[in-house]
Amino acid sequence: MANNTISLRSLLENENLNGINFLDWFRNLKIVLKLEINEYVIKEPVLNEPGANAPRAEKDKFKKHVDDMLDVRCLMLATITPEL
Repeated sequence: MANNTISLRSLLENENLNGINFLDWFRNLKIVLKLEINEYVIKEPVLNEPGANAPRAEKDKFKKHVDDMLDVRCLMLATITPEL
């Protein structure tokens, strides 16, 4: 799967968001995120941070969501032209 992810990420690298190609760029972003199983980050609301007494599973789910958000944010920023 890693090779598929790398080759699909090249879609975004070859077609950086430049201000006039948002729909194409966003479509490619969704394809890559779907393959990486991170598409939920742009579709679902951010989870509320669990309290100190929350179950471990809830804390782990929140941490995964935050980590995935960081990955998606970095991917998006890396594929936007510097002029934007």
